[in-house]
Amino acid sequence: MDKLKKNTEYKELVERIGFVYNRAKSNVISAVNIEMLNAYWKIGKHIVEFEQKGELKAEYGSKLLLNISKDLKLKHGKGFSRSNLSYMRQFYIKYPNRETVSHKITWSHYFELLKIDDNLAREFYQKQAIKENWTVRELKRQKKTGLFHRIALNKDKDKILKLSKQGQIVETENDLTKDPYVFEFLGIPENYEYTESDIEKAIINNLQSFLLELGKGFAFIGRQQRITLNNRHYKVDLVFYHTKLKCYVLIDLKIGEVEHEHIGQMKLYLGYYEKEINDENDNQPIGIILSEEKDDIMVEYAMLNDKAKLIVSKYQLYLPDTEELKKRVKEIIDK
Repeated sequence: MDKLKKNTEYKELVERIGFVYNRAKSNVISAVNIEMLNAYWKIGKHIVEFEQKGELKAEYGSKLLLNISKDLKLKHGKGFSRSNLSYMRQFYIKYPNRETVSHKITWSHYFELLKIDDNLAREFYQKQAIKENWTVRELKRQKKTGLFHRIALNKDKDKILKLSKQGQIVETENDLTKDPYVFEFLGIPENYEYTESDIEKAIINNLQSFLLELGKGFAFIGRQQRITLNNRHYKVDLVFYHTKLKCYVLIDLKIGEVEHEHIGQMKLYLGYYEKEINDENDNQPIGIILSEEKDDIMVEYAMLNDKAKLIVSKYQLYLPDTEELKKRVKEIIDK
């Protein structure tokens, strides 16, 4: 038996069988998802069409879903709660063209998407969930932290509309910008006197969530990466490599307000990485300074006519006021 297990052809046979089995399992799950989405869409369609006939609306309109729920549960068991039927109805109303229903995400994803009233935001989260293969839990978090509105605040009306239709496409350093970044997943208590080191350690302990907040394409290289110049040592808080932009991304964390000295220091780091660390196929590195506060005018002057690719954004350890974010984006669109 041991001799057989060491045989190369035998190992390949086991791998092939495993591959066929896993693919079949995946296909079954995918087929079930497609059928369930089609069924829920059709159920929603039947309910809406019945309502639109109007003949029984006055008498049964307000109790229609409740009555359907009771009758279906008697015949088919659980799964037909009034709440579920309400979302199936919304499913058809929000996606009247079945071709716009993607089978790459599940009913649980659509259940969360249907809670979003803003059509632009819903389209964005759907596109992004598909592109980045979000779990339902990840989708919930990105909704809760107002991802769409945080990104949209840095764009004009046309770019916001494009963002909702295509999702976030990272093509330049500006596409990495969120203001603010939200690190509520670090679990740092309010009123706790934390240090930059505390935040950095918490990020490392929650690296998967931090990468999700940064966006797609980031690969972690290391923390406290040392740079030595003129026998003096400097340390970059966090270093990543962006696989899409093909460049190093250096991140410095600052408590309080960002100062012009912090910007100058980041420029030093970027210059070092470009000259000393970059390979010939690497693009110009990008620097991101994350601070609790920033003076936009000071930042503008400190970076005026500068060729360095540097972003200064705020971070929050607690959830932003998403209603205020929505209001500000709506003002941009209305203009």
